[in-house]
Amino acid sequence: MSCSASIPHSPRPIQPARAKTAFGKIVGGLNTAALEYMRGHSLSGQVIALLDAHPAKRFADTSVWSAHLARLGLDTLEVTPDPVRIATEGALWGAICHHGLLPGTVIVSDDAGQFRVGTHALCWIHAERLVHKLVPATPEQRRAVELVRTLIWWLYADLKAWKRDPCPRRAAALRARFDRIFKRKTDYVTLDRLLARLHRRKHELLRVLQHPEIPLHTNGSENDIRACVTKRKISGGTMSTAGRTARDVMLSLMKTCRKLKVSFFRYLGDRLQVPGAIIVPPLPDIVRQAATTA
Repeated sequence: MSCSASIPHSPRPIQPARAKTAFGKIVGGLNTAALEYMRGHSLSGQVIALLDAHPAKRFADTSVWSAHLARLGLDTLEVTPDPVRIATEGALWGAICHHGLLPGTVIVSDDAGQFRVGTHALCWIHAERLVHKLVPATPEQRRAVELVRTLIWWLYADLKAWKRDPCPRRAAALRARFDRIFKRKTDYVTLDRLLARLHRRKHELLRVLQHPEIPLHTNGSENDIRACVTKRKISGGTMSTAGRTARDVMLSLMKTCRKLKVSFFRYLGDRLQVPGAIIVPPLPDIVRQAATTA
């Protein structure tokens, strides 16, 4: 699962799935955005009504929120999806919207449910992969799949070109091409159903025509988490929550330094106050400076 968030002048990833650990950093709130998130992620209507009916709507930290869920009995429910997780993610998203922390943000994802929030766009690589994974049984079906894949990649190439030189007239033509590709009928029923399913996500796949600054794929965020995946495959991951947090923080700092062309070891030397270490400004200041000069 992967996602990246494109924010005007300052791209960075967000991961709503980590709501439990991040919740205490901002005031959580049960507002319209929070309730919509819960409904969109299949939380029970009875649970949503219970949360909505309670007069408590704002929570200062994790302990207050957890106590509130315990009083409502949500922590004892053994159902899928986990009501505590979905409610926490929803409250966090509601707080983000309430405080206006991510204005103009577009979240590009591989369609994992936890990232389908706010203004959402789909990764073209993952979308095309669904067509690529089809197993045709006849030469005719195989030719139909190959033709559709060719048409998709031609459209993808033209979308990349459009990003470099946006034009409203060409955007309309690209939308029309999208319809012709994903509304086409073949003799391969499975392919036709898949194309119809992707056509229903047209607005998310063509979000770039409204926001030329966003990527067409999630390769960047996939690369960012690759180190964690590789380590997990080799060593089996961390042994504790504290270890996982330490690993994630250090990898995040290392990746951020690399993107900003800052030496990670010099950064650590400065933060650990190593004698004679070169002074490195706070990373948020470097990000803002890079965004201003970009």
